[in-house]
Amino acid sequence: MVLVHHPELDAPFHAVYKATMAERPLFDFPPGTLAHREVAAFVVSEALGWRIVPPTVLRDGPFGEGMVQQWVHVDTSADVVGMIVGPTAPDARLRRMAVFDAIVNNTDRKGGHVLPVPGGHVFGVDHGVTFSTEPKLRTVLWGWAGDELDDDLVAGIERVRDGISGELGDALRSLLARPEVTATRRRCVALLKRGRFPVPGRNWPPVPYPLF
Repeated sequence: MVLVHHPELDAPFHAVYKATMAERPLFDFPPGTLAHREVAAFVVSEALGWRIVPPTVLRDGPFGEGMVQQWVHVDTSADVVGMIVGPTAPDARLRRMAVFDAIVNNTDRKGGHVLPVPGGHVFGVDHGVTFSTEPKLRTVLWGWAGDELDDDLVAGIERVRDGISGELGDALRSLLARPEVTATRRRCVALLKRGRFPVPGRNWPPVPYPLF
């Protein structure tokens, strides 16, 4: 954790800092790209207009370049397990997050990455393993698998699809490989064509381990 001083704010605030040099090598993601993927996830979240990802930027920190993400103060009274698998689950507030994960091809949506905050909003964090060109959706948010997308979700997907042809695409290409940006648009097109939440695939584990 780091303390961030912003020139336009009266008081500093805490943030998470993940240095690129400290990233653990992965067999299915190029080295030194996870911080960029975290920022790209925030960029898509902003394009959707759903504020799923806390403000996230690339900055030069004590250990070099890395992603800096505003710290989220969670609602300690919230039952995240219950929101996902409880008797009244799934929680409707997570519908947007499930669609966001499908767009960015999130391969590690654990329950611990779901952060309810006071006031009822729910953030999602830890998006370093996203935007692969291969289908890798792995999540605990399968509660709506195959269900029809409502107008709100469709409109969000359309904003990302259309935005990739303009400024959103420029922003993503500064953070990701071009094929990864192209694949993101294709996922949006596929979601809109089906008009339904994705269903688990057969060639990739559908849920992460551990779940929480």
